[in-house]
Amino acid sequence: MKLAWAGLSIVACVMLTAADARADIKVGVVVSASGPGSALGQPQMRAIAALPKEIGGEKIVYIALDDESDPTKGTQNARRLVIQDGVDILIGSSLTPVTMPMLDVAFESRTPIISLAAATAIVQPMDERRRWAFKVVPNDDLMAGAILKYIAKSGVKTLGYIGVSDGYGEGYYKEVSRLAPTLGLTVTTHEVYARADTSVTGQALKVLGTNPQAVFIASAGTPAVLPQEALRSRGYAGTIFQTHGVASEEFIKLGGANVEGAIFTGEAFTIAEDLAADDPFRKVREELVSAYEKANGAKPNIFAAHLWDSVALFTRAVPNALKAAKPGTAEFRAALRDELERGKDVYLNNGLSTMSPTDHNGYDERSAFLIKVEGGRFRLVK
Repeated sequence: MKLAWAGLSIVACVMLTAADARADIKVGVVVSASGPGSALGQPQMRAIAALPKEIGGEKIVYIALDDESDPTKGTQNARRLVIQDGVDILIGSSLTPVTMPMLDVAFESRTPIISLAAATAIVQPMDERRRWAFKVVPNDDLMAGAILKYIAKSGVKTLGYIGVSDGYGEGYYKEVSRLAPTLGLTVTTHEVYARADTSVTGQALKVLGTNPQAVFIASAGTPAVLPQEALRSRGYAGTIFQTHGVASEEFIKLGGANVEGAIFTGEAFTIAEDLAADDPFRKVREELVSAYEKANGAKPNIFAAHLWDSVALFTRAVPNALKAAKPGTAEFRAALRDELERGKDVYLNNGLSTMSPTDHNGYDERSAFLIKVEGGRFRLVK
């Protein structure tokens, strides 16, 4: 009997693929390993070799696909993973614009998804679609609130803004523009650029034209260097604030002296070596570094940590989910979703996570560390 694919819904397809419950647990991973988001996706793709291969006596199979930093490709990958491969959980994407349409696939197929992107909109406001969505990167409203409080406390009154023209940048601008007035800050500009742009001269000049005391840049990976470089090369001497999306060695290597002094709120992973020797965050980081170095011969960055933490949450959920159903079934996927939601006081590289039915990010300001680029390194501001 032949079935017309055009006439099948995602839910029906997943039911067909899961008809024979299997022992292997399948994890579908979608990352931006190429395109403008490759600085995030490439270390995540390499991290797969370091991930656990078994949990609860069951083999874990990872199926990883590159979305090329494209929302359409990301959605296609997600559909393939739930329909063709019958995965039990989705992890991805690296970027907010790619993640958002993937939420529809997760909801329609009743497959839990853990995003590697940052925007609050991935998990809020809570609704039926977002019941299946979780993420390990701290919400932009949490990080924006923490850094803006610091900016206001430092005496700054006027703040220029440049950000990427996608969900990440606009998510941050939404929070900056909402919170700034409550803290006595005036945002003087709303300049945007694309991650693939090679120049932001025009935007930088407009920011400089308002003579702000400080500038806030909302970008991620190496594209975040461009506006800071443009501002410094034109003599701007004020403090430049960035987001946790810059926490990679590539940012420092590419930016060099131009990014010295940049301040942002970021995750424990980035400054774990500045924490006390017995701090739980140090142990979590050491576990990742050991496994990643063994698999790749190099140290991981925060973007690799996003994938590692996603799998850490997933593997914690598996034992109880296995008590409810076998992998490859709708019941197992639903049990995984429920167990992810019950996670409490879990130390991750990204922070201290406590999920709930209304909070699928799980962090508070204890997970927001003030960090500064100093001497070519990320250092904890004490």
